[in-house]
Amino acid sequence: MHQRLDYKLASPEAFKVMLHTEHQVHRSGLEESLLELVKTRASQINGCARCLDMHTKDARARGETEQRLYLLSAWREAPFYSARERAALAWTEAVTQIATTHDVPDAVYAEAREHFDEKALVDLTLAIVAINGWNRMNVAFRTEVGSYVSPHAASR
Repeated sequence: MHQRLDYKLASPEAFKVMLHTEHQVHRSGLEESLLELVKTRASQINGCARCLDMHTKDARARGETEQRLYLLSAWREAPFYSARERAALAWTEAVTQIATTHDVPDAVYAEAREHFDEKALVDLTLAIVAINGWNRMNVAFRTEVGSYVSPHAASR
């Protein structure tokens, strides 16, 4: 597939808004390892190859194991994720699929609240909103896949 357009060049203002949201996510205090899992899981659900390429590379550069990345789509059956990560992944799936389900179940919310205070849950939700936005931009415009190099790779 060929890229339809470069949204960064077509609307630099829109790209800046997306980047501002992303910067806010990273200032939230949520663990970067958790954010990479959330971004990767949402990107799996949305079928965003560009974001999967980026976030798996970033996760690996930050020290994430291949095993946990390989099993992320089956996280419920895999014993390699903490209770906090499981709550975040369940929340990610529920929020990402809201267009289909029209709901985030009370049980998913209750589990998330066991592991995230109000601010952290809002910040986690913003991270999910952001990655879903990036997914939609990249899928819609068929952004090039495979050339991303993690800036974190050099630091390890």
